[in-house]
Amino acid sequence: MHRYLSLIEFADQAGLTLSTMKSYLRKGMLPEPDAQVGRNRGWDPETAADWIAERRERHANRPH
Repeated sequence: MHRYLSLIEFADQAGLTLSTMKSYLRKGMLPEPDAQVGRNRGWDPETAADWIAERRERHANRPH
């Protein structure tokens, strides 16, 4: 059985608060969930890791 990350688990891996992740979700800043049952969304661990890596890369390349 495949295991998906909940929003709280995704937030924990990203090092962000749940409220920040909820805000990102509302603003369309997170990847689309890989699974959804009712209101429950789930992200494949690889999807989350790719998003986190891309976010870190964007922030590392910002002018200081």
